[in-house]
Amino acid sequence: MSTRTLISPAVLARPRGRALYRIVLAAVILLFTLVFLGPLYWLMSSGFKDAQEVIQTPPTLVPGSFEPENHSRAWEVMDLSTLLFNTLYYAFGALAFQLVLDVAAAYSLSKLRPVLGKAILGMMLATLMIPATVLVVPQYLTVLDMPIVERNLLNTPWAIWLPSVTNAFNIFLLKRFFDSIPKELLDAASMDGASSLRILWSIVLPISRPILGVVSIFAVVGVWKDFLWPMLTLPDPSKQTLNVGIYSLSNGVPVNVLIAALTIASLPTLIIFLIFQRNIMSGLTAGGLKG
Repeated sequence: MSTRTLISPAVLARPRGRALYRIVLAAVILLFTLVFLGPLYWLMSSGFKDAQEVIQTPPTLVPGSFEPENHSRAWEVMDLSTLLFNTLYYAFGALAFQLVLDVAAAYSLSKLRPVLGKAILGMMLATLMIPATVLVVPQYLTVLDMPIVERNLLNTPWAIWLPSVTNAFNIFLLKRFFDSIPKELLDAASMDGASSLRILWSIVLPISRPILGVVSIFAVVGVWKDFLWPMLTLPDPSKQTLNVGIYSLSNGVPVNVLIAALTIASLPTLIIFLIFQRNIMSGLTAGGLKG
C-alpha cells in the first residue's frame, strides 16, 4: 500500500519537479532559520559592538567595531558571578524538590491508585487552564504569610522552591511514563518481597531516566527564565536572580554592556539545550518499553 504525500513520487521523478521541490524546501528551511536564529545572532553580535553602533539606524549585520571587553565589563560591573550563583542555587534546589515530590505524586497516581486518584489528577490538570498571572497575587499573599507556620518567606529560597513544586505538567508527564511500565514487572518484584518504595527506587526510577531528564531540564529552565515572580519575592539585591539583577542594574550601564550581560545570561540554557536536545525529544516521545 503506497503512502500518500503532498508531492507525488511521479512529480519527484521528473527533473523539473525535483528541482522545484528542493528550491521550496531550501527556502522554507532558510526562512525558519532566520526567524529563530535571527534574534539570537543580533544578541550575540551586538555584545561585541560599541554603544554608538548598537543604537544606529539601520543596524549593522556584522560588527564594525569589535569590543570583546564588553563581556568582562558586564561581568564585573553587574556582579554577574553573584547573580549566576543565586540562579543556580534556586534552580537546582527547585529541581531537587520537583524530583522528590513530583515523582512521588506521579508514582502514587499511576501505580498505587489512591482513592479519588482520578479526581485529584483531573483537578491538577485543570490548573493548567489557569493563566499564570492570575495566580501571582494569591501566591504572593501565601509566601508573605505562610499558613500554619506563619512565616514570611520573602527573600528566602523557599519563595522560589515551593511554588515550583506544584507543577501539574511535570506530574502528568511522569504519570504517563509510569503508566507505560508493564504491571507484570512490578508484580514480579512485589512477589519477591519488594515494598512499594523499593520498587520505585530499584525498578521504576532506573527505567524512567529519559523522562526524569526532561523534567530536570524543564525545572532548571523554568526557574532560570522566570522574571516576575523572583522580582516580587526577592527584593534584596544580593539574593536576586540573573534576570532580575540585570534589570535592576540596567539603568546605569551602557547598552552594549547590557546586551553583553544578557548574552552571558542566555548561554547556560542554550548550552543545556544543545547538549541534551536528544534526551528532551526521547523523553517526550517515550511511552513504552521495548523488548
